[in-house]
Amino acid sequence: MRLLEKRKTFVFFLCAMVATAGLQAQKTLKVTVTNPSSFDRQEVVNIKMSSIAKFLKGKQEKDIRIVSKKSNTPQILQWLDNEGDGQNDELLFYVKISSKSSEIFTLEENKSIPQPEISVTTYSRFVPERTDDYTWENDKVAFRTYGPDAQKRTEEHRENGTLSSGIDLWLKRTNKSIINSWYKGYEKDPMYYHKDRGEGYDPYHVGGSRGTGGTGVWENDSLLVSKNFDGYRKIAEGPLRTVFELTYNPYSSYNVIEKKRISLDLGSNFSRFEVSYQSNKVLPNYTVGISLHENKGNAEIFKDEGIFAHHETIDGVYLGEGIVILPQHFQNAIVNKSKAKDQSNLLVLTKPTGKITYFAGFAWGKGGQASTSAEWIQILKKQAEIIAHPLILKY
Repeated sequence: MRLLEKRKTFVFFLCAMVATAGLQAQKTLKVTVTNPSSFDRQEVVNIKMSSIAKFLKGKQEKDIRIVSKKSNTPQILQWLDNEGDGQNDELLFYVKISSKSSEIFTLEENKSIPQPEISVTTYSRFVPERTDDYTWENDKVAFRTYGPDAQKRTEEHRENGTLSSGIDLWLKRTNKSIINSWYKGYEKDPMYYHKDRGEGYDPYHVGGSRGTGGTGVWENDSLLVSKNFDGYRKIAEGPLRTVFELTYNPYSSYNVIEKKRISLDLGSNFSRFEVSYQSNKVLPNYTVGISLHENKGNAEIFKDEGIFAHHETIDGVYLGEGIVILPQHFQNAIVNKSKAKDQSNLLVLTKPTGKITYFAGFAWGKGGQASTSAEWIQILKKQAEIIAHPLILKY
């Protein structure tokens, strides 16, 4: 009996040691990030909470830091609650990694390490100051689209109306946030943000076109589109990513109902659109478009790479717009030039599966990212590579 008791005690001691070692091992967590591409990458990394649940157990999220082993400095991070249920789903941080290389980062609970701050950010909000726009931006680009009050004003022939589910572009040449200041200026001068005061301006016309990234259904040489968004839900904003959802009333004889989850990361020229849609009968396609404006620009299609580009000049300065999508979703592409106002669009027809993810964005010559068509195509090609080959995380 004594021998048995000694064995039990020894086994208990070993188990306790193993458990203690396991707890000690989780005081920090090493994350290796690998760049598989042949070019340097600067982007936001997503860590799923399920991947680090063991490490986070018993820890305060607000005290978590991510430290670069290479520079021994804390990294900008953001917690993200994708479902709006009060529980975070992802931990985001920003990385700069050379081509074909890896870097190591350490997660640790250490509130004594100052959380780094940056002067640039992502941002989005509903804007009742100008009827009911929804606007979003980061350090490079800004976008907006239009709500039900703007639609109603148009239908009732009142001022400040806009009837469009297209995506408007705000051309900015500062990395600072401009949404609030531009709308504040608008309250005193309705033409305020249509004049470049050194930060950029809005010379881009959407009207009934698709702008850059608007959707619809192509049928019998006509584009069927929704009216303005009917509802919105802000999900997140922060230094690294802003996320929101827009919903639309049914349209066309197909009774198409759309919900768009749109996000924009720091440092990116592209908004990510995750669209879910349904209809009361089978759709021939689901279409994403770019306005051709007055048909004076040039459209390019790289169907094997899922790249669709438009090049134009506004007020004598280059503007490149583009859509990037995984090639397996591609069905057809049409450069539809029309004599009807706002009906000329580069149309990307995708397979109607009920869900689609694509990236839509732009670069403006004065914004410092691209001033020629060749430079813009290179940015689009890099974005296609980023989508096809994400950064690799190993824990």
